[in-house]
Amino acid sequence: MAVPAPYHLALSAFLFTLGMVGVLVRRSILIVFMSIELMLNAVNLTLVTFARARGSLDGQLFVFFILVVAAVEVVIGLAIIVDLFRSRQTVDIDEVDLLRG
Repeated sequence: MAVPAPYHLALSAFLFTLGMVGVLVRRSILIVFMSIELMLNAVNLTLVTFARARGSLDGQLFVFFILVVAAVEVVIGLAIIVDLFRSRQTVDIDEVDLLRG
């Protein structure tokens, strides 16, 4: 028994909303970073759902490329976060705007 596409889309919308709330509300760079990844995975779920509904592999191919880009983003983003923590001893977003100059 297959799960209908609207359930997948509702789950994707919920995950995207949860990620958006995390980005807007939280002050920790790590939580914001994880929320952005959650939003990316929600979009991936939507693409796979529509690809399955249409019977094509285009959406799954896009998801593969998005996952590759997200993996590179994680490596670079975490390196930046670790460097910020080493220099500032905090991962608070309000401290990041002091990098000017």
